[in-house]
Formats: sequence, C-alpha cells, structure tokens
Amino acid sequence: MALRYKDFVPKMTKPAAFLSPAEHESFDAALEVANRWVKENNIRVVNLETVVLPNIWSRYEEGSSDTVLGTSGESPSFWHQFIRVWYDA
Repeated sequence: MALRYKDFVPKMTKPAAFLSPAEHESFDAALEVANRWVKENNIRVVNLETVVLPNIWSRYEEGSSDTVLGTSGESPSFWHQFIRVWYDA
C-alpha cells in the first residue's frame, strides 16, 4: 500500500481588502468537490479528516501542505478548515 493524501480547501472567492477580510467558499462546497473526486477517480479512501490550520492563504505561506504556519498574538490570525482525504495509491 502506498499512502497518499489530497486536500480540499474552500477556494477564496474575494481577496482581503483594506479593513475587510477575505471571503471563501463554504466547507460544504469543499466536501462536494471531495466526494466528486473520490467517485470519479474510484479512490480507495483510507481515512478522512477535517484539518484546521492558521493563515494558509497568507502570502508568506504555502497553503495546506506547508509544514510551518505562523501565528502571533500581535497580529490577526485567520484559521481555515478543510478536508484531507488519505487514500491508497
């Protein structure tokens, strides 16, 4: 068995602007995409998890697969929830 994963992160629908945070698709939208991917590709799912990480949309971060995501008490942090599908490749 070769274990792999794929993340389904709600897409940003509106970038942050001065004094207004970014807007994103719903968690349900990401779940629909994950379900479609599993069905269309006949994926053998090993596990599903909901992951919550800070600042994955920050210009200094690399998204959901970044191993170091920063937070600070002096600046705002935004936490993002997404779906991770672990599967047998």
